Amino acid sequence: MNLKPETLAEIEAAIPLYPKMRSALMPVLHAVQADQGCISDEAMEWVAAKLGIEPVNVLEVVTFYPYFRRKPFGKHHIRVCRTLSCALCGSYNIIDVFKEEFGCQPGENGMDDLVTFEFAECLAACHNGPAVLVDEVLHEKVDENKAREIARAIKAERA
Repeated sequence: MNLKPETLAEIEAAIPLYPKMRSALMPVLHAVQADQGCISDEAMEWVAAKLGIEPVNVLEVVTFYPYFRRKPFGKHHIRVCRTLSCALCGSYNIIDVFKEEFGCQPGENGMDDLVTFEFAECLAACHNGPAVLVDEVLHEKVDENKAREIARAIKAERA
């Protein structure tokens, strides 16, 4: 696996901060994903060997935490809150708009890897739901029209 020198340095600096090497798993995974865009099977094997643990132990963490992904996301990452308050305000309708606009299902890459959208458990904006996080920009009180505006702005970038 080819990691950037600065990623390798970050990993080497993180490991001694923990009493046991295996405890550095999360920061190492964060560094690998930031470098590679996802946590591949090859990456999990490399991390396991680096930390002296079994690959299945890495897989358990990667599949448990939704932040970690097994395949790269599109250029834009859209997360739609689905917790109770946002769901009651229409977040499932927002996902339907994105399905229609991007021609793919949640978790898939759409429009030649331009976008990936998915549900999120909480975006900490319950008072202004439905909440939608586009890359790192939070949109609140998103209705179907606003969702279409968001989708069309992303699609315009492709044109």
